[in-house]
Amino acid sequence: MSDRSSQRPILMFDSGVGGLTVLREARVLMPDRRFVYVADDAAFPYGAWEESALKEHILALFGKLLDRLQPAISVIACNTASTLVIEALRETFPGHPFVGTVPAIKPAAERTRSGLVSVLATPGTVKRQYTRDLISKWAQKCHVRLVGSDRLAGLAEIYMRQGFVDEEAVRAEIAPCFIEREANRTDIVVLACTHYPFLANRMRKTAPWPVDWIDPAEAIARRAMSLLDPVGETSGESEPDLAVFTSGKVDFATRRLIQGFGLTAR
Repeated sequence: MSDRSSQRPILMFDSGVGGLTVLREARVLMPDRRFVYVADDAAFPYGAWEESALKEHILALFGKLLDRLQPAISVIACNTASTLVIEALRETFPGHPFVGTVPAIKPAAERTRSGLVSVLATPGTVKRQYTRDLISKWAQKCHVRLVGSDRLAGLAEIYMRQGFVDEEAVRAEIAPCFIEREANRTDIVVLACTHYPFLANRMRKTAPWPVDWIDPAEAIARRAMSLLDPVGETSGESEPDLAVFTSGKVDFATRRLIQGFGLTAR
């Protein structure tokens, strides 16, 4: 990439505020980069969409985003979107690099001692063949339980905006992740939705026993960094990091939240 392209922003994309977990890690690794965070809140939650319609929607949206924002790279900080449309994005926009977010099944299989791993995700990610192919490729020697939650992403959105969450609701959503089998217990839960790490403390509190919760945010950020050239010399004038909401509506709680992540609503 040229010096000019190295100064273009990194686009972080999610259906809501979950991708802020990836942005947080990316900022640590790439403090000199400029970021534009895009929340497709007009279409949230993605789990309610029919697959072909959602795929068409995301492809059309990226046609506009790439033209408008001219990013150096796009990070799809959303498991549901990545498992559905990442290959189509690469095919449709072959000159632009995309980094996807997929369930961290390989590191979970490498790290587990009991052989019992759960993948906590949205229903869309759970049912995707992409996810099952990852299990077949990397976790054949493990018992992998796929747990689809209809509520956790929404609970995380509420928690981030309002500062509270129904802990009993969190307990109920994560309960299927915990199984006992032949004197062994689940010892790893893969957080296969970027919203979920925001609730990690509540999950630890309400879990029936301690497990290793795998958050892929740092790995995603490192992958993006590996595809970028070093930042070239700048003019000394820096534009702010932006947050773009596809609904065009940013309430007070959301504005306060994104300001806490160093973003300016646009």
